[in-house]
Amino acid sequence: MIQVGIDVGAKFIKVLIIKDGNVIAKEQVSTGFESKENAANLFKQVLQKTGISRDEVNSITSTGSGRKVVDFATKSITDVTAASKGATSLYPEVKTVIDVGAEEGRSIRCNAEGKIVDFAINEKCAAGAGSFTEAMARALEIPLEEFGVLSLKSDKEIPMNAQCAVFAESEVVSLLHAKTPKEDIAKAINDAVASRITSMVRKVGFEKEIALIGGVAYNTGFINSLETDLQAKIIIPDDPEYVGAYGAALITN
Repeated sequence: MIQVGIDVGAKFIKVLIIKDGNVIAKEQVSTGFESKENAANLFKQVLQKTGISRDEVNSITSTGSGRKVVDFATKSITDVTAASKGATSLYPEVKTVIDVGAEEGRSIRCNAEGKIVDFAINEKCAAGAGSFTEAMARALEIPLEEFGVLSLKSDKEIPMNAQCAVFAESEVVSLLHAKTPKEDIAKAINDAVASRITSMVRKVGFEKEIALIGGVAYNTGFINSLETDLQAKIIIPDDPEYVGAYGAALITN
């Protein structure tokens, strides 16, 4: 049986293929302005690389904020459903799934069977998602890949008061003018994002074990801040940005 999951996010489109229960391929491209065409082209490219014909595919399930553009999908599910299915399938012991992507953060509480009990989404401001960290890294003139590691070099507690990404950037510039070390500012930014996510998690209620998925899971400094806030160790899957696509592929009907 061949199952395909397509996750159309704000920044990247991910395609993942499962054959007879095993992941055999996964690829991603930038979502761009032509998300419909990009999703279709990526799907075709992944099939070609794996040597699978369209007729051999048993199911195609789309998810993500742009899931409706995948008009060739056999089924469409929400981000929350895909995230919870993917994370709890990988880690059956997980009861709380935190999903932080480019534009949104979400917290999902599951029961012992992996079913969704409650969830919350932080979609009103990018200050609780990956694009905020990316913008702050640019303001600090630090490569995004180095941002998390740099923040771990600091043990300072510097509050970030701005609740908006635009105002926060001005706050970062002020800290730079005050000769605040970049590692201290990076930690303050990760602490601020973690605080917003933690508030959402506590609103829903959480139980251990906790899994963090989405592209922000590559930010080691953010993970450290989040674990400190929640006073819990967090599970980070391999390829955390593909967990939604994996969950989508698993849901066939």
